[in-house]
Parts: sequence; C-alpha cells; structure tokens
Amino acid sequence: MKNTTEKLSILRVTKQSKSSIEDIVVKESALTIIVNNKEVTTLLCSPTKLKYLAMGFLCSHGLIKSKREVKEIKLRQRKRLIQAEITKAINAPANLALAPIKGRGSASINAQKISMKPEITITAGQVLSLMEDFVSHSRVFKATGGVHSAALCNADNILIFSEDIGRHNAIDKILGECLLKDIPTDGHLIITSGRVSSEIVLKVAKKNIPVLISKAAPTDLGVSLADNSGVTLIGFAREKRMNIYTHAWRVVSDGEVVKLGRS
Repeated sequence: MKNTTEKLSILRVTKQSKSSIEDIVVKESALTIIVNNKEVTTLLCSPTKLKYLAMGFLCSHGLIKSKREVKEIKLRQRKRLIQAEITKAINAPANLALAPIKGRGSASINAQKISMKPEITITAGQVLSLMEDFVSHSRVFKATGGVHSAALCNADNILIFSEDIGRHNAIDKILGECLLKDIPTDGHLIITSGRVSSEIVLKVAKKNIPVLISKAAPTDLGVSLADNSGVTLIGFAREKRMNIYTHAWRVVSDGEVVKLGRS
C-alpha cells in the first residue's frame, strides 16, 4: 500500500477528549492522457496501474477496440503523463473525461441493443462467495475507506483486482489490463464496490461481460441499459442477500432459477 497511501498526523476529537493520532489516507494524482500528440483528458486517480487505466479509458470511450490499434504507449511517471500513439485519427473534445457517455443522451444509450452472447449461469452461493473474497482483497479500502474496488472473475475465483479513488477508474484498470495481457473478458463477471450507473453498465456490456455485481445500488438508467443489453445486474450483494434487477435466469440456487426481485 506504500504507493497508494500516506500517513498523516491528525487530531481525533470525541465528546470526551482530543488526541493527536496518526491516520492513513489515500493518495490522489492527476494523470494526463495524450493520444497522437493531442491531449484528450486529465484523470484524477490513484497512482498505480496507470498504463492499464489509460488503456481501459481509451477502450471505454471508443478510441480503441484492441491493443493492436495501439502502436505505442509510454508512461512518463514524473510528469504524470501517458503518451499513446494509435492507428486511427481522433476527434476528441478538449477534455474527454468531462464528456461522459450518457451526456450524449439517454435515448442513444437505450437504443443500443448489445448482443450478449455468453449463456452462463452462476449460483447465488457463488455470487456471495465471490463478494466475500472481493471484500477481503480490498486492503487499501480497509486501511483508508477512501477507494473503490473492481474485479474480473469467473464463477469461482477473482482473476484481476484493482483499487482506485474513482469507481470508473477501478473498472478501466481491469479492462486495460485485460487488453494489454490478452485476457479474454467474454463470459466473465465484473464486481464493483460502487454505484452502478448507465456508464458503468455500458463499459461492461461493450466487453461482452454478462454479469455485473455490486455492493451498492444501481440507477434507473443503469437498470434499463442492463436490461436492454442482456447484462445480469446484481446490486446490494452483501452477507447473505442480493437484489437481482435484470436477467435473473443466470443466477440459480439449488438447481432452481432465482425469481427476479427487488427489495
């Protein structure tokens, strides 16, 4: 955790007393991404896995589809820069991070019928077991309470895990690592600690990932997009319960399909 946290002296105050203590906080860094000599964004992020973050960001925003479209990618650590050269011209806004996908209009998102091919199923017990393992991986969160986490999984194990101060960044780091290492995402699962908005669902659906699990809540547009794109969306997966919002047929329990329900 050395590269992602910092120790600070703070004043702890209760109703009865004041005391000076040492606390651990997360580090926050700015990362500027330059593509074909054009600055496309500056992200505020945790200062780890920065190449993965950049690759995932470019993929999520449609600038690349595979690593074959990236001629070169360099990290200039001291200047907090990622310089990438890709095979196609870009016409990005001055700050791509401030032009989110849903900013193009909810109608365009709802109209996207993404064909989700993997016909996989997972038991309710496997979902809860993965979430328990996911929580145990979150060392920086346990120390600071200041980061989001994301993981790529199969039905039984966590394959890749990342943490970042931003919930979008955490998922982009997962997707970027998959791109650079040629790790397939088809038919896998994504777990996130954060709120599931339409943008999060779209990132997952575009990579043909059929199951998205979160400890937190979805938005209405997130649920709508998951329904349209064929993604099984599970929220509030904690301890011994979960809410299944869409395509509940993929989650089975003792051989029986779990009925769709929200609480």
